[in-house]
Amino acid sequence: MPYASSLSTHHDPGVAIGETIGEVLEVVGPNPDAVALFISGDLMAHAADLLAATHQLLQPKTLIGTTAVSVVAGAREVEEQRAVAMWAGKFDGTVSAVRLEARQTIHGGIEIDELPEVSAHTLILLADPFSFPTELAVDSWSASHPELQIIGGLASGANAPNGNRFLLNDQIHDTGAVGLLIGGRTRVEPLVSQGCRPVGSPLIVTSAEGNLVRELGGKPALRRLEEMFNGLSESEQLLVNQGLHIGRVIDEHQVDFGTGDFLIRAVMGADQRTGSLAIGDHPPVGSTVQFQVRDAASADQDLRLMAEPISAAEGALLFTCNGRGSHLFEDPDHDAAIIADLVRHEAVAGMFCAGEIGPVGTRSFLHGFTASAALFRD
Repeated sequence: MPYASSLSTHHDPGVAIGETIGEVLEVVGPNPDAVALFISGDLMAHAADLLAATHQLLQPKTLIGTTAVSVVAGAREVEEQRAVAMWAGKFDGTVSAVRLEARQTIHGGIEIDELPEVSAHTLILLADPFSFPTELAVDSWSASHPELQIIGGLASGANAPNGNRFLLNDQIHDTGAVGLLIGGRTRVEPLVSQGCRPVGSPLIVTSAEGNLVRELGGKPALRRLEEMFNGLSESEQLLVNQGLHIGRVIDEHQVDFGTGDFLIRAVMGADQRTGSLAIGDHPPVGSTVQFQVRDAASADQDLRLMAEPISAAEGALLFTCNGRGSHLFEDPDHDAAIIADLVRHEAVAGMFCAGEIGPVGTRSFLHGFTASAALFRD
């Protein structure tokens, strides 16, 4: 089944959307089963016009889209400038667009929309970082729909509430989330690269409460950290000082684990008095963790290792952190080029995100500083 991506950076919104639609029509034809639109720069102000033109000329069966600081199309990353990227495909499966919101209850809690009762194996999710509790939603849906993988990202086009735009079929919203529920024979393979590499040795959590890790391997967690740090090279110690992370093994049934087996979270602080570490996770006692560092070389190696076993796909959506790109790598188009190599005709599109969503093991999570991709096969 055909998939395509297209890109325009033309200053005129009409010409820009005309160029992107024209390229998609040549490959996919009219009435694609799904379209995803990613809009950046001053074209964000014309989101309604771009959406109307897409419906008039392309007539997609389902459409989602959002605004972002930077977009991806093919092997290119267009950073912090005017651009519109489009992705479209015709599936050998089922697809439906869904609108999702969250609201406060009268008791001060948060109520999140339930997913509709449809048979789906994948949710492509575009969410607002200001009005939608994505981490809570992903955790909830992963528990209620264990067979569902969630892949996507948080819109990055605005730095204040109500500034992002979310496209759903012929409607535009400025809060909440939109998504595509995909089922049937179309397979969606996830790729999640968290960009870290482990340092030191794996350790068992022997005492913890909430996000406080009190003991690792029977010793105060801070002492274990100091022992690990003292055993590193000067260059690795520098990386630790620039930002330390910790990875928790998700599938504890594995005898060996490595790239892709950890859920990476930040080490946020230490209590010298108690020897506890505060981390961005709630690790259960008995879980296996390992300290992690991140730099451009680690992020490059991690993504290439994750991509190596993947066979050619027909299309892909890419959600990469807005702290990657030229902020991290010396070469331009780093993540897009690697993912495009996995996809026939470079039918890849996506965006730079304020948070990325993808599975580790059998559960989906919200990540940071990650490249998360959905690779489509029929």
